[in-house]
Amino acid sequence: MHQLKSNDAYIEVGSIENSSFTKTIKAYSKIVVLVDENTENLLAKVKPLFEDKPFEIIKIKSGEKEKNLTTCETIWAKLLELNIDRNSLLINLGGGVITDIGGFTASTYKRGINFINIPTTLLSMVDASVGGKTGVNFGGFKNNIGLFNEPQFVFCDRSMLETLPQRELISGVGEVLKHALIADKTYWGALVSISINKWDWNDIILRSINIKNNIVLNDPFEKNERKKLNFGHTIGHAIESNFLEHKDSILHGEAVAIGLICESYVSYLKKLIKEEELIKISEVVLSLFKLPKIKLEHNQLLELMLQDKKNENNTINFTLLNGIGDSIINQTATTEEIIKSLDYYQSIA
Repeated sequence: MHQLKSNDAYIEVGSIENSSFTKTIKAYSKIVVLVDENTENLLAKVKPLFEDKPFEIIKIKSGEKEKNLTTCETIWAKLLELNIDRNSLLINLGGGVITDIGGFTASTYKRGINFINIPTTLLSMVDASVGGKTGVNFGGFKNNIGLFNEPQFVFCDRSMLETLPQRELISGVGEVLKHALIADKTYWGALVSISINKWDWNDIILRSINIKNNIVLNDPFEKNERKKLNFGHTIGHAIESNFLEHKDSILHGEAVAIGLICESYVSYLKKLIKEEELIKISEVVLSLFKLPKIKLEHNQLLELMLQDKKNENNTINFTLLNGIGDSIINQTATTEEIIKSLDYYQSIA
């Protein structure tokens, strides 16, 4: 069992049966577990760890489209119905949607109750459950309503990934690649040197969490260095936001993967990475993901990018690569450069 400290939270990576879960929950008057239809079956793995401690279950629908204020109202109403008090605990058992919305509802119910995250997807283990970001989508834009609040604990158990569909597992790889690209050239080299079928998931989860955690510790409220974690997300979030409004589906990690290619191309245009680095990044991403063409008009994507939370003074704010394994924040790009990056992706997808 590996334990890391992240500001006010503890992150444990390893078998949840060998974790401090049982000891942690004993202090609370009431416990509620938030699940969706995909993670409800994983309760069987966690239930023995409650020992004789009773708990209630709140079940919501899965999917990014459910991460909204209407779902929050459903959760808050159920917490009231269960007479949940300030000394209660909400356990979020699920992927990024569950940990995002669960953290947000816990943080705002009665001005805040404690919560624990048990991420069940690769994406939520290496990204959504670390760093205290909670929130929901609003007005057609990703994570527009939310706050920073750390869980008490995050328990990352690699065995939770065994029930994941392959597409969901690969979605998390988008964030894994991002971590390597922005902060660790050696990690990138290790990832691309062997087939994904031979990756050591325990090692990858731990290395990615360490990268994100070290950045978050230095900048918990995203005033400076934490913006590095936004690489691939300015364009990626715009693409994801558009898909939320249509019947076609795209997973967060897939949208980020497109963003990695596009924002690498912007980095190349600004002479921050070499052409061979751009080609290698593009080849690796496309070899791992089955990505769609972008059907949206350029001006519509630009409008979505202008709503990004990271922007200042009506300027689209980017984090770009400064060579593989390094990154640079607070970069701007012209409309022409952004359009060229989208055209580049379309030409190779």
